[in-house]
Amino acid sequence: MSFLGLRKWPTPVARPLWPFIAASTVTFYLVSKMQDLAVRSEEYAKDPRNPYSAQIAKEAHH
Repeated sequence: MSFLGLRKWPTPVARPLWPFIAASTVTFYLVSKMQDLAVRSEEYAKDPRNPYSAQIAKEAHH
């Protein structure tokens, strides 16, 4: 029997959400990798608006 819609035992939260947490982690990783590859591409590496251009130029000389 429930009292005002509350159950006797708490509803599990983490267990049913694990696929969404895993998918979010994979998505975040892949998007960050794609962003890094796009920033370092030939077209944008020498663009003065690129905030990482100095870092890319410094790494290219090594």
